[in-house]
Amino acid sequence: MLGSGGIGLALANELGTRNKNIILIDNDSAKVETLKEQNLNAFLGDIENTEVLEKLDFKHLKSVFIVSSDIDANKHALAFIKRTAPDIQIVARAHDYQQKEEMEAAGADLVVLPSKLPQKAIALAVVQYVEKITSVKLAQDLKKMVSAVGDGKFAIIVHNNPDPDAISSAMGLKEIAGSVGVKAEILYKGQIGHHENKAFVNILDVELDQSRDFKSTEYRKIALIECSVPGVNNLLPPDTPVSIIIDHHQADIEEVKAEYVDIRPNIGATATIMTKYLQDLEIPIKTELATALLYGIKVDTDDFRRNTDPADFMAAAYLYPLANQEILTKFETPSRSVEEIDVLGEAIKNREIKGSYLISNVGTIRNRDTLAQAADYLLTLEGVTTTIVFGLGEDHIYISGRSRDVRINIGKVMQDAFGADKAGGHAMLAGAQIPLGVFGGTRDKQTLMKLAEEVVVKQILSVIGIQKGPS
Repeated sequence: MLGSGGIGLALANELGTRNKNIILIDNDSAKVETLKEQNLNAFLGDIENTEVLEKLDFKHLKSVFIVSSDIDANKHALAFIKRTAPDIQIVARAHDYQQKEEMEAAGADLVVLPSKLPQKAIALAVVQYVEKITSVKLAQDLKKMVSAVGDGKFAIIVHNNPDPDAISSAMGLKEIAGSVGVKAEILYKGQIGHHENKAFVNILDVELDQSRDFKSTEYRKIALIECSVPGVNNLLPPDTPVSIIIDHHQADIEEVKAEYVDIRPNIGATATIMTKYLQDLEIPIKTELATALLYGIKVDTDDFRRNTDPADFMAAAYLYPLANQEILTKFETPSRSVEEIDVLGEAIKNREIKGSYLISNVGTIRNRDTLAQAADYLLTLEGVTTTIVFGLGEDHIYISGRSRDVRINIGKVMQDAFGADKAGGHAMLAGAQIPLGVFGGTRDKQTLMKLAEEVVVKQILSVIGIQKGPS
């Protein structure tokens, strides 16, 4: 934000409500100090001074708002930025139509003129315009990337034991590939466990393959959907070159490497991101795909009760009239498996409560999805705000966490306890998988579970800041 007058401050406040990182530069020292007191990232500087502009990190800037009252300074900043970083989106301020035309000719994407409208309303309109341009450009860049596959093979990889959000998002990307004549395969490892998920795949007749012998060299491009690092909860060998990554989970951005990356942790479901792509590319969404995407959003946001962004509501509202409501009902009311009931019973019986935290060891499991169901159910207990449920698989300890405590981020707790390469999630839900390693060959499952429990409970309580001891 170059210039922090009335319109600049209104824009900064509007962007702040959308969790954007903002830098403000102004040549008024008193104003800069006031902005700093408001916890804004403000710096003193004259935007007509090239040395000030050269200090900006253009590599990581998405948009620049040149909105000072000094039009000559605005023109100077505009010319410098277009020379230095021509692809950055620029909004500029002018006083009259002649200046507007000059700035548009110089490369400004949008020029704002004086208006009798409240500054807050102007800021909202400008930010919405910028978001629309950014969104369309992202979608077009993705389409261009996919179309480069040509007549080669395109692999869409979802995380192990995929859920409706991952599967429906992969279906959406496959639809985008089809729009440019590219054939895509949806591949996964593990099992589709939940009865709801099985019903989802069967009723919609989703085409996806359980890959057992994946060879990356057979594919011209590879996309990771709802996961972001090869080899972490997906079938790819570590360090496999990936072209496209689309996810809504928190990630260590330094570990994410791909030609095209779109990670939005504020969004409740990857299906929301994929719906927006389809809208921006004006690709018609068929009934089956709309039903799948809507269900993916509903599942990952727990019917809009957790980690929900306004974008999730907007995507759902767009999909709702296109989806088959009768099929949605079938997904949401399946029968329960015996294992689900058994695991829930073990979770209740073995619960250990420390304050508002509940931790439970359910023993050996076949279907890791049952842990999430148990964690969800136990969160409804009176006085409990955070649940951690874990069990022993064939070669991993699997952990599922849920929280409605605004003071903690359960996704970060999991990552701090077990490492970003083994855990991930959001503020309200998370999961982890810890390789058994040298303990994998141990035949005594009871001894193994005791060791696992010691490690899991100790690490979790240590990160949360609770000492292990009597409940």
